[in-house]
Amino acid sequence: MTPHTLPDLPYAVAALEPHVDARTMSLHHDMHHAGYVAALNKAMASAPAELRAKSALWLLENLTALPGALRNTVRHNAGGHVNHSLLWTSMAADGGGAPSGPLAAAIEQDFDSLASFKKQFEKAGEEFFGVGWVWLVIGSEPGAKLEVMTTAGHDNPVMHGHTPLLVNDLWEHAYYLQHQNRKAEYLHEWWSVVDWRNVAARLAVARHVPRASATPEALTQRR
Repeated sequence: MTPHTLPDLPYAVAALEPHVDARTMSLHHDMHHAGYVAALNKAMASAPAELRAKSALWLLENLTALPGALRNTVRHNAGGHVNHSLLWTSMAADGGGAPSGPLAAAIEQDFDSLASFKKQFEKAGEEFFGVGWVWLVIGSEPGAKLEVMTTAGHDNPVMHGHTPLLVNDLWEHAYYLQHQNRKAEYLHEWWSVVDWRNVAARLAVARHVPRASATPEALTQRR
């Protein structure tokens, strides 16, 4: 069995400054994300061998296959691992700007405009109470539209039948060092580092590969 591993950041720790500061990135990746990976490996050490070989994404989608005593711990830590892995690849040093191609067309169709989508995404994140995540997702049915959704704790949209395309972290550790309690400011500034290329790549995967057969790598791939 290969333990779950902490992925490297796809950019230098200070690469997203001034929008995401280096100290926050270091603590967020090296302590918070690393902690979820370590706790997931510790929990899965007592699981049956066939389950220890499964990906963190598979575990989230199949929690009922786990022994009852492990489910809450795995839900929290596998979710923390999968969600953070997607977050890192939702951002880039040369991010920002606007999407193009099919992604731009889909946003225009389903939200009327990029500005309208951003406003809805920010509002959902700002109004979310407690800890969680705000997402751009697409459903699994043919012709599904793009939607904004939030999840509590470290739940992931795949647990609710949706494929994640873009995510931002609403836990305070993601922004408090730089923005203190100004969550709205954080959500608004974050667009400057969004990697629309990766969002577009995930949309292409979601539209051509059934969600159940999509790998974590496909959902977090960089182009």
